[in-house]
Amino acid sequence: MNNHMPLRVAVGSLNPVKVNAVRLALARACIPADVHAVAVPSGVPDMPIGYAEMAQGARQRAHNASVQLGADWGVGLEGGVEFDESGAAWLYSVVAIVNRAAQRESLARGGQILVPPRFAAQLRAGRELGMLMDELLGTSNIKQGQGAIGYLTNGLITREAALNDVFCRALAPLLHPEIYTESVVRTT
Repeated sequence: MNNHMPLRVAVGSLNPVKVNAVRLALARACIPADVHAVAVPSGVPDMPIGYAEMAQGARQRAHNASVQLGADWGVGLEGGVEFDESGAAWLYSVVAIVNRAAQRESLARGGQILVPPRFAAQLRAGRELGMLMDELLGTSNIKQGQGAIGYLTNGLITREAALNDVFCRALAPLLHPEIYTESVVRTT
């Protein structure tokens, strides 16, 4: 990391909750950074199903954001659901960080919470959780506010805090590249 100039970090989203989660984590890690939001495609459905789709969306957002702004790091944050063998839907997020200078990528996932069963079938049919919750619960633009996690935990875990946590997990290999040399995916 460059100790003289702040990192130029591009977050692949205009959602202020996602951007603030990244900004807060970098500040707590004492990494000087100029964080910029940019709208980029994820290449996956609005409600990704399964880890593979969430990881693909996060990677594509990180890469696209980095390229579009010529940033040192690109960050992609992608939430989605995964269905277990019983059909229950589990909501969690995947974060990708692309470090262009080091040609490294880091992924993390975390923060699983059970989605109310009455939403599972509609999610499997392609509905997006935020819009579904707004419709069925009478909330308004929940995904740019407290999010499903905030609503379901009565604010005990905010969406920003949950995303911040996963972003911090994705930072680990970039903070300690000397011990993550084999596990960090090298990008081309």
